[in-house]
Amino acid sequence: MTVDETQKAETVVCERELNKAIEEAVEDNKGEDSRAEERNVECPVPESVEKSSSYREESSFFSDLKESERKALTELKSRIEDAILENNLFNEGKKGNEKSSEKEENSDAKEAGQQQAEAENFEEDSCLWGVPLLPSKGSKGTDVILLKFLRARDFKVNEAFQMLKKTLQWRKKNKLDSIMEEDFGTDLSSAAHLNGKDRAGHPVCYNMFGLFGNKELYQNTFGTEEKHDQFLRWRFQLMEKGIKELDFKPDGVTSILQINDLKNCPGPSKKELRNATFKAIALLQDNYPELVAKNVFVNVPFWYYAFYSLVSPFLTQRSKSKFVVARPAKVTETLLKYISLGEIPTQYGGFKHENDFKFSDQDDGILELEVKAGSALAIQLPAQEVESTLIWDITILGWEVDYKEEFIPMNEGSYAVIISKETNMASDKGPIRNSFTNNEPGKVVLTISNSSSKKKRVFYRYTSQKNNSSS
Repeated sequence: MTVDETQKAETVVCERELNKAIEEAVEDNKGEDSRAEERNVECPVPESVEKSSSYREESSFFSDLKESERKALTELKSRIEDAILENNLFNEGKKGNEKSSEKEENSDAKEAGQQQAEAENFEEDSCLWGVPLLPSKGSKGTDVILLKFLRARDFKVNEAFQMLKKTLQWRKKNKLDSIMEEDFGTDLSSAAHLNGKDRAGHPVCYNMFGLFGNKELYQNTFGTEEKHDQFLRWRFQLMEKGIKELDFKPDGVTSILQINDLKNCPGPSKKELRNATFKAIALLQDNYPELVAKNVFVNVPFWYYAFYSLVSPFLTQRSKSKFVVARPAKVTETLLKYISLGEIPTQYGGFKHENDFKFSDQDDGILELEVKAGSALAIQLPAQEVESTLIWDITILGWEVDYKEEFIPMNEGSYAVIISKETNMASDKGPIRNSFTNNEPGKVVLTISNSSSKKKRVFYRYTSQKNNSSS
């Protein structure tokens, strides 16, 4: 049985076991979860938003490795060098050395020249994501790539070597190096896309599984075996797009942050989606090792926990350690640990608007304040220049506060203007963007009344734009 056939057989067995377990469990795991007086009003001086503790990639500098890890890397590089020079990295090696020797002795100069050309082409093909795997080439990225395979296999050299060989064979068989040229249409373009960077510079990929709740899209994606395979290839193409934004150097960003939105996701009862997800997880884990910094699941429904417990045995411990789960009420708070608010899209509670030119920098001027339990907070935004438009963004983690906006003129004889009357904001309220054009100097005051027993984190930013006077 070939390597490919063995992989396929193992996958089919695991998939059958998973499907059986899920079908038995899914019926048992259904379900979905579903004013104070102003006092002690404060006008504190805000500070810049403090970055939450993030995460680091493991070092790829040889000097930072443990002695055992250095030894494993050196041994793997030696094996790969031999395999490439002997032209057997894509196969199980040469058999029948005596027969091969006789043929080599009897080969003419033309055949020898052809073999040399093939060897040169093989050496050129022995690259992964643009990084040469031949250690003697001296590429800074070679160690980075090889360490990913070693870490995926706990620095067991033979297992890492076999994993690399299988990945190269899989890529060659499925023509992954030319997948960027394929067109999968527009149906799936809104289901996942790359959007910005996180605090550490990782490209961020958003996956919206809820779109598959649309029956037409679901049928167009999983209706036939051919469409199912196209879905997998589209997913691999998206991964390759993210990889193109990486920098395979010891001090570079070498992995992607995945955000998986399960809001309105059909769930494990949909067999086609379930099978496609399982296959994608298996193939991505086996052929894209250590290329995901974190897998963050947001808007997680109850059925996810049952599904994960069943999928978990088929995941490596390293893969499982990168999973982060956030229920709907904790989405923004969770994403803030990894992504700055200016880079989080508005649908997840951030300030990032599509094609937004109101603010020069997505993170420019974002400030954070705290509203204590049972108190109120007044944020003052200066509006001194007449005929200017003040624009602001504001969000409160968890909301459940009373909120209002008003313009207070500097002239005591003028009347205050209510921009937005006091409203009790629900916990699922998204960020607010508003604006006000003043006819006289003054200030815009944003008042937050927190009658809950918990303190609230407030984020806001503002900018002023001078209106063009008409001639």
